[in-house]
Order: sequence, then C-alpha cells, then structure tokens
Amino acid sequence: MRLLIAEDDAKLSASMARGLRGEGYAVDVAETGDDALFHARVYEYDAVILDVMLPGPDGLAVCRALREDGRWCPIIMLTARDGVADRIRGLDSGADDYLIKPFDFGELVARLRALLRRGAPERPAVLTVDDVMLDPASRVVTRSGTLVHLTAREFALLEVLMRAAGEVVTRTRLIDHVWDRNFEGSGNVVDVYVGYLRRKLEEPFGRPLIRTVRGAGYIIDAA
Repeated sequence: MRLLIAEDDAKLSASMARGLRGEGYAVDVAETGDDALFHARVYEYDAVILDVMLPGPDGLAVCRALREDGRWCPIIMLTARDGVADRIRGLDSGADDYLIKPFDFGELVARLRALLRRGAPERPAVLTVDDVMLDPASRVVTRSGTLVHLTAREFALLEVLMRAAGEVVTRTRLIDHVWDRNFEGSGNVVDVYVGYLRRKLEEPFGRPLIRTVRGAGYIIDAA
C-alpha cells in the first residue's frame, strides 16, 4: 500500500513516515498544498494523510480538488483545531476521517487500516484466495492454516496481488504501490520479491500461487 503524507511540520511528517514504513507501507511526503496536488495527480495512492494548515492551497482546498478530479482514495485530515465546525468543514470537503493533533500514532494506524478496508470499492477485512489468508490489521499470512513469516515488503507485495486476485498486475503497478518515489531500481526488483514469495508460499506447500503472465506481469488466480 502506498500513502501520501501532506504535512508542513517536517518533524511530524518524518515521524509519521518512519512509523508507517515500519508498518510496511510505502510513503511519500509533501510539504505544501501544491506539492500534495502534484503528487496525488501523478501517482496512484491508496490513502492520503492531509494536514489542514498547509502552505499554499490548504488541506481543505487540496481535498476538494482531489475529489473534483475524481480521486476517491481515503483521506484522513489532520488539524490542531478541535472545533466541531472545523471538523464539519473537513468532512464536507470530502475527507473520510479526522484526527486532532496531538494524536497517538497507534490510533492513526488503526484509522488508516479501517479506511483501507472499507475504501471504494469496499475492501474486505481479511483477504482470502484459495487456501492463503492475509490479515492486513494483524499482518498475518497463512497457507493451509500454517503461519508464513514475510518481511514488510513481501507482505505489501502479496497484499497488492491478493487485492487484485484474478487480474494481471503489472510490474509498474506493483512498484507504484509497494515502493515510494525515491525508488531508483528496475522492474527486476519485483521479480526478485516474487521469487521470495514463491519460496515461502509455494515451495513448502508443493502448490503454485503466483502465476507469471509473460510480458504483462503477475496474477494470483481467485479460486
């Protein structure tokens, strides 16, 4: 899952980015409203964490612009204002949730996961394809009831593939959702990580899971 943090407090944005990367998310950071709009219009994000008091277009204006562009990824607004009227303006601008500063990082992660689960289209709380189960909240993966230990990057890659079960997912799409904009490698890194997943989820169980579609990408076939 790839996230955008739009926050002009460098210390706070760095702290959130570090914590979310530790949770397995790819994270980009914008410091102004213009930067946030640029990033959100160039890259496909799974969710946006948006501060209200951004320089340039403020968070409310950015949120409205994204919705007018037809970009419906979940948006969490951050603000130091705790007035009801301010929260109403944020939600009316198209935000999905609202957090008052200072907030607990654990609450941010929990709200983010909840929004990602019920995003449009609705996301199931637990993903299941054939005998593979992936729980985004607990970061648990099993096959045939056996726990499979994955790194954060492997987990993120598998999650994208399972959310698109039955569809061919291109290497570019996988890079966009699992790696951030600072990634400077080639598409071969996807092949390497798919190899890691195969060694953990296929070889021990003697059954295939991820199929290569030559010249296109990868697919996990829904049962």
